[in-house]
This record gives sequence, C-alpha cells and structure tokens, in this order.
Amino acid sequence: MRLKDRLIRMIETDGPMPVSLYMQTCLHDPQHGYYATRPGVGEDFTTAPEISQIFGELLGLWALHEWQVMGMPSPFTLMEVGPGRATLMRDALRAISGVKAGDEFLKAMKLKLVEASPALRKVQADALSEFEPDFLTQIDDAEDGPLILIANELLDCLPVRQFIRDTEKNSWAERKVGVAEGELIWGAEPLDDLPFFTPDLNRLKGFELQPGLENMALTLAGIAERGHAMRALLVDYGPNHLPPEDTLRAFHKGKQIDPLAMPGECDLTVDVDFAQLRHQGEKAGLTVHGAVHQGPFLLSLGAEARMQQLTQANPETAQAIFEAAARLVDPKDMGDRFKVICFSSGELPAPAAFF
Repeated sequence: MRLKDRLIRMIETDGPMPVSLYMQTCLHDPQHGYYATRPGVGEDFTTAPEISQIFGELLGLWALHEWQVMGMPSPFTLMEVGPGRATLMRDALRAISGVKAGDEFLKAMKLKLVEASPALRKVQADALSEFEPDFLTQIDDAEDGPLILIANELLDCLPVRQFIRDTEKNSWAERKVGVAEGELIWGAEPLDDLPFFTPDLNRLKGFELQPGLENMALTLAGIAERGHAMRALLVDYGPNHLPPEDTLRAFHKGKQIDPLAMPGECDLTVDVDFAQLRHQGEKAGLTVHGAVHQGPFLLSLGAEARMQQLTQANPETAQAIFEAAARLVDPKDMGDRFKVICFSSGELPAPAAFF
C-alpha cells in the first residue's frame, strides 16, 4: 500500500490529521517515509557542506577552539546529528588535522554520529572510517563527559503545527489534512485556545509551532546537567523574531511541489522559529548565544581568507570556488536567511564568532 493510500485510510478512520502528524509520517515512517527510503542527499535538496568545503572546515576549526576553551579534555565526544553523507564532518576533521593542536584533538575525540538510516550509516562509516565513528539513535545516548555537538539543517524537518487566524472573527483554527474524493486536501479545525499566546500573534495571519524545539532544548539541558562542559552549535534557516507563518514546503528532484502531492516521496521542510528556540533553551537552563546570521559568523571564522587560499591553490576552478563560498555568506543568498545558535553549559565563556 502506498503511503498516500495509508494516509487517506488513517484520515477516514480518525478524522482530519494535524500537519505535525502528516509531516512526521511522510518523513519518518519506517517503511515508506522519505528518510527511510532515500539514503542520498542532494537529489531533492543541497546543504551548505555540499556547496563548499569551507563550511565544514570552519565549523571544524570552531570545534577545535571550543575544545581548547574547555581545557582540552581527554576524552571528549564530538557529535554530529544528521550527518547526511558525512561531508561536513569529513571537511571538519581534515581541517582540524592540519593545524596546531589538531593531533591532540583527534586523539582525545570520540566521534559519535546520530543517524537513524541504515543506508546513510554505511555511507558515513565509509567516509569517516579512519576516525572509527560510533552510531547513536538519539542525542541523549551520548556517554557522560565533555561534549561538542554540531547539527546543520536538522531543525527544519521537525514537524510543525500550523495555526490560522480569522481576522474578521478574531478567532484561531488549526490547519489539518483531510480527504475529499480520494485526494488529500487542506482544511482547518476551529480552536477555543492556542497552545501559547503573545500579543505579537495578533500581527500575523497565522503561525507555526514546532514542539520538537522544546524537546531539543530539554535534551541538551539534560546533558548539561550531568556536570560536564557542553557546546551545541545548530545551523538552520528561519526568522529571528516573529514566528514563521506558513512555510511548509515540499521538494522533489530540486523543484518545489505541493506538500500533499507526493507523501513520502519528497522532502518536507519548514522555517525554524529561532526566537522560540532561544526561549526554550533559556527556559531549560542553558546559556544561549545567538541566533546570528550565518554570513557574519563564517566571515568572522575566516571564510574570506580560506576562500582566497583555495582560489590561489586551484586557479583552474577559482571562479567556482569563489561563487560557492559567496553563496554561504552573501546576505541575499544564505548569509542572512541561515542562522547559527549555540547552547552551552553555564560555566563556559561566550563561544567564538558570537557577538
């Protein structure tokens, strides 16, 4: 049975489906979900590490610096959540190995990758074989001890609930997925109360709520409460102030399509509410820095100097190297749209590149 047929049967049995459950099923269903059936990265979307090696290299050097700030603990855990084809981590560790203190870092490091897909685990194990990575199913499976965590474009696939405001009646409804004539359709169910309310919401026609942001903050806070130094660096796209309104998008083979058209066969993504993420982190007792724009973050870590090194060393591909690096930092491209946020245990000073 196709996932679409199963979704229709579920809705006909249980009634209209919240957008969050629709996203969860389409992306993570163990039999027909997008991530269970498509081991590759790049066919439907391309992430920053795939665009330019500079991204992973600079995040690696950031991790090295933060390890030194922690007092160079040995052993410690370096963790990536959702490593894809391991491009980011491969670039990061290569950059670390080429600088002073890099050998000490690598000797002290226990590399942990949080990955659910068996197919991707094999790709990652092959790409990082010399570093002998261990695989975890969730973040809090990490061993006790100092931790540096990196996650790029992880949060944008966390399911959202969507809420719509009727401006004439000043009332709210939750957007849901229904069925009509054998096809999936959008609908809405009136609400008496919202999950939370702030006056800013009256300025919006709707908003999205990602319950997983609170879960992420609580998970990291639980690790910090074990009493060891922790940094968690998360990179993703979304607004820094007001909540996202209606950002659910679907991509198939690089083209945007109707999110209801091909359940389980396309990537679903939403903008991340960084204000809410920061709030949840602080509420959980973490020290939070950011979110800051990706462009200034990477430039402060040396993106321009690294780009110049690469173009001088590779004159035949210099233009392509320049254009790829520019995409990461250009405010009109990824430089402003993407944000970087850091969660830390309380005893650490401000992390590098956060102003």
